[in-house]
Amino acid sequence: MANALLFDLDDTLLWDKKSVKEALRAVCMEAGEVTGIDPAVFENTVRETAGQLYAEYDFYPFTQKIGINPFEGLWGTFPDKTDKGFRKMNREMPDYQQRTWIESLRRHGIEDVELGIRLAARFPYHRRHLPYVYPDTFEMLEELKKDHHLLLLTNGAPSLQNTKLEMTPQLVPYFDYIVVSGAFGFGKPDPSIFKHSLRLLDTAPEDAVMIGDNLLTDIDGANKAGIRSIWLNRTEKEPEHSIYFDHEIQSLTDLSTVL
Repeated sequence: MANALLFDLDDTLLWDKKSVKEALRAVCMEAGEVTGIDPAVFENTVRETAGQLYAEYDFYPFTQKIGINPFEGLWGTFPDKTDKGFRKMNREMPDYQQRTWIESLRRHGIEDVELGIRLAARFPYHRRHLPYVYPDTFEMLEELKKDHHLLLLTNGAPSLQNTKLEMTPQLVPYFDYIVVSGAFGFGKPDPSIFKHSLRLLDTAPEDAVMIGDNLLTDIDGANKAGIRSIWLNRTEKEPEHSIYFDHEIQSLTDLSTVL
């Protein structure tokens, strides 16, 4: 039996995609009341615009190294001082956030900078008030904690990931260690952050298992570090044939059987 379990955070324990979806929906409904744009259509525009603009900024290569996505960029302030990349994000992110909403309006023929700035401020508000945790998260952690050492291994900025944990403080006590890529310097799937996690736990690779939803970052990263992996596939996605995983589950409740 594995001595140590490494858990991903976003969309493994926390339902981040739903939090983003509901926050976007709320802001787009507010925009629709003012402009008449269909909220669902506008949400698609914002998603597309955010991804395109994100890649234009000088901070983009750093976000790829650490693992910070465009929607985290839409609500984070990134006050982290530990890396010049974060300091660059802190300076440039307000412009990215406002431009995303201003340009999204423009793509619907609306030139309204003031409205775009207002909408940019509304997304962080809604995102902070809409934390979602999967129904199976706490029950399974409670069970696993009895017989395993647990470590939380998450990509992102320390400030933003800590904010998510402050929004769901019940999660923190289950874990012996919490490793955030932005504090370490490299994100998943880089094997160095997995090896760092093993050193913290004083555990050999063969005595650990990584559990996560992302084949590229969680599962392939574990593979590169010699750690067994369990792919949490809640939405029944087709696997990438080039990425090996030891087990596939649809719910955290399946872990007790697999382990």
